[in-house]
Amino acid sequence: MTTTPQKPLNSGFDATSTADDVIKGIDLTGRTAIVTGGYGGIGLETVRVLHAAGAQVIVPARNVEGAKAALREFDGVRVEPLDLIDPASVDAFADAFLAEGRPLHLLINNAGTMATPLSRDARGNEAQFAVNHLGHFRLTTRLWPALAAAGGARVVALTSRGHRFSPVVFDDLAFERRPYVPFEAYGQSKTANSLFALELDRRGRDEGIRAFAVHPGAILDTSLTRHLDDAALRAAGVVEVDGRRVMGAGHQVKTVGQGAATTVWCATSPMLDGLGGVYCEDCDISPVMAAEDLAVENPLELPGVLPYAVDQDAATKLWDVSERLM
Repeated sequence: MTTTPQKPLNSGFDATSTADDVIKGIDLTGRTAIVTGGYGGIGLETVRVLHAAGAQVIVPARNVEGAKAALREFDGVRVEPLDLIDPASVDAFADAFLAEGRPLHLLINNAGTMATPLSRDARGNEAQFAVNHLGHFRLTTRLWPALAAAGGARVVALTSRGHRFSPVVFDDLAFERRPYVPFEAYGQSKTANSLFALELDRRGRDEGIRAFAVHPGAILDTSLTRHLDDAALRAAGVVEVDGRRVMGAGHQVKTVGQGAATTVWCATSPMLDGLGGVYCEDCDISPVMAAEDLAVENPLELPGVLPYAVDQDAATKLWDVSERLM
């Protein structure tokens, strides 16, 4: 296993830093950004901060009218139709953007789904893998000409500490022979997000395209938990206290502003000029941690990325498999 160099930069930011903190002093005037899932939770906060810094922001959305309502206070933010699980929809969005002839400076692959009941896309792919990874893989590769035209583009892939639930299981990606476990499927998709950023960076760096995988932290104020029953919530470390959902001991809960901070830092920070292909959290590059260091009772407690999520050989293999599946 050959892993990427995961060396923290001592950025000066930490888990309490907000998106406003990390973008302070950065001017994005003249830059174009696409933020999937940019109409709720940390995606909406990402849009707000990039827009305030001067970027022209486009938000692809399955529910166009709902997205427009959520974004109505941000003059100039565009909403366009896109359903990540539908290849024709992804292609239509990408073709329309490319037809404008503009460069794409920032692509934030933020949208996602978590721990859903078993379902499949029209091609038979497991739905979490299809939405979280394959949809964004197709979108990014279709937008490649615009990213290359930017003369220095960044792609941010939202992963999760939940990658620890599963590596990419190449011999049964779609849960056709093994029992379906929602969080294992989620973990596989989040590992795929990290590996995708690694291989994208390797393939794109000569054209000025750099990529980063981001774990935003534990944020309860999002729609990701909408599919979770009580057992799944407990498995995620969420417990009920006085009728409220809170994170159990060992989890540091972030605000939406703190949750968007690492995304914005990776998308805009000059500290990362010339770098890429790394997994980041808490506004810095994360260290690699050994599987034996995971706490048995709370495997999501400590920071760090498992080696299989930054394995170059697995990243290259996933890219090749994804080209066949998408």
